Amino acid sequence: MGRLVLFLKGVAMGAADVVPGVSGGTIAFITGIYDELLNSIRSANVKALQLLLKGRFAELSAHMNIPFLLVLGSGIALSLLSLSKLVLYLMEHQPILLWSFFFGLVLASIWSVAKQIDRFGPGVLGLFAAGTVGAFWITTVSPSQSPETWWFIMMSGAIAICAMILPGISGSFILLLMGKYRFILEALHGLRFDVILLFSVGMVAGITSFSHLLHWLLQRYRNLTIAVLAGFMLGSLNKVWPWKVPIQTYLDSKGKLHPLTERNLFPSTYESVTGYPAEWGMALLVALMGAALVLLLERMGSRKSA
Repeated sequence: MGRLVLFLKGVAMGAADVVPGVSGGTIAFITGIYDELLNSIRSANVKALQLLLKGRFAELSAHMNIPFLLVLGSGIALSLLSLSKLVLYLMEHQPILLWSFFFGLVLASIWSVAKQIDRFGPGVLGLFAAGTVGAFWITTVSPSQSPETWWFIMMSGAIAICAMILPGISGSFILLLMGKYRFILEALHGLRFDVILLFSVGMVAGITSFSHLLHWLLQRYRNLTIAVLAGFMLGSLNKVWPWKVPIQTYLDSKGKLHPLTERNLFPSTYESVTGYPAEWGMALLVALMGAALVLLLERMGSRKSA
């Protein structure tokens, strides 16, 4: 039963990593497995390599907590592969409701993450404000039409995975800014193993190096680090606002037209500008569902910790 619960938490993390709103790290944080996950990733070090080369697999498994990583990773992989098609469909046909759900997820996640700060002071509040302003500025930057070369795909994987394990920063959001979000989703959906392999190599390189820095920051400056992450989440709400209209568009490699830069609107303004219904009632309901999901996951993690 414990492994089933861990697998489901992996599914939830994978689902979060698919969407550019809330990170898998946030889900791990509020469900009580974040520290174990970070320590397990950090254990991929020189000692692990020595155990592998000597064929001491039982010791390697204990050192790296491999059963934990396998069960959690299986849930994440299943979720990434199965939900990529659904998210692409909803982005195309129900964008308002999809982004409303993301908005509710992020809003509730800010509360869940910020509660981990046990002492507030000028430094914590200042870094929270800095994270908010910095993230808001980043969301106004135009996503680039980035190359589809092997080195850029690997670099995208390395940067995205660093964001994915941070509670508060969405790896999918970073991919969106780098112009690789839809490209990677379509590669997952189409089982383009060449792209998936390059992206995965970048992810492994990024996560093994960055996990040590993140562990150090959380050990020495936990409150300050969490304040920055919570602020980043607040500022990123600008990116997941449901009512938006495209300002610039671009053609992908298949000749399909997609928005490049967008402008946020009030629901009433959205209706008058686009002529489409704002669906604000249903959007509010879906946002509340997203928030409730985060609070439910948080309660599950609190019960396990208790």
